[in-house]
Amino acid sequence: QVQLVESGGGLVQTGGSLRLSCAASGLPFAHYAIGWFRQAPGKEREGVSCISSNNGSTYHADSVKGQFTISRDDAKDTVFLQLNNLKPEDTGIYYCAAEFMICALVAKGMDYWGNGTLVAVSA
Repeated sequence: QVQLVESGGGLVQTGGSLRLSCAASGLPFAHYAIGWFRQAPGKEREGVSCISSNNGSTYHADSVKGQFTISRDDAKDTVFLQLNNLKPEDTGIYYCAAEFMICALVAKGMDYWGNGTLVAVSA
């Protein structure tokens, strides 16, 4: 049984930073790409960042490029998402999800999901 568990969310002011973690178990972690999605109230789930297997290439949506950084530690079966210079529009529930090897970052195509962690950014 595969589990993905997010942590690190919270309430911050505009300009603040958070470091989200996605801890995985029950899968060959090094063979999976890990993506991050976010969903604000009343909006569709949006893919924001992804890192491919074997510490490979990274992808960030235009909306967060230069603001978020994704990394992975295969020895710890964990992926991190560093959120810097946060803005109110970054508010939402952040989910991590796994797909085999390569980032596609399409919500309906992800193989496994965590339950999310809330990021709230106040003005």
